[in-house]
Amino acid sequence: MHKRLSWDEYYMSITHLVARRSTCLRRVVGAIAVKDKRILATGYNGAPAGLEHCLDVGCLRDKMGIPSGERHELCRGLHAEQNIIIQAAIHGVSISGAFIYCTTQPCLICSKMLINCGVKKIYFSQGYPDRLAQKMLTQAGVEFEPLQINES
Repeated sequence: MHKRLSWDEYYMSITHLVARRSTCLRRVVGAIAVKDKRILATGYNGAPAGLEHCLDVGCLRDKMGIPSGERHELCRGLHAEQNIIIQAAIHGVSISGAFIYCTTQPCLICSKMLINCGVKKIYFSQGYPDRLAQKMLTQAGVEFEPLQINES
């Protein structure tokens, strides 16, 4: 008999599937927004719609020698969390009060955006060394915690 997934395990499993659409050469990230047990939006990291992907043209950040976690603005791609916000906005869906499931803990820029969207909680599989993001989430009252799943 199989063990039934909890809701959190279910959503995080879907997040890992969404990440497989990523076109980033450095970090594969997926995210989903959930409210009232319904998926509101999904996102993965990659170039804006209709533009060439890093998989096809190479990584601008690698070419410029930019270390991970620095100078986020020098990248062809959008982060998974940014794509959630954009997808929700395009379709007129509020993510206020939503839970966000991410394969990687949100960076400072995404954390600030999620705070302003009114998200309630963020679950992530992999940590990201951004103490200011963590501090701001805490100050804003947005809960965040790691959530590991067994992907077998």
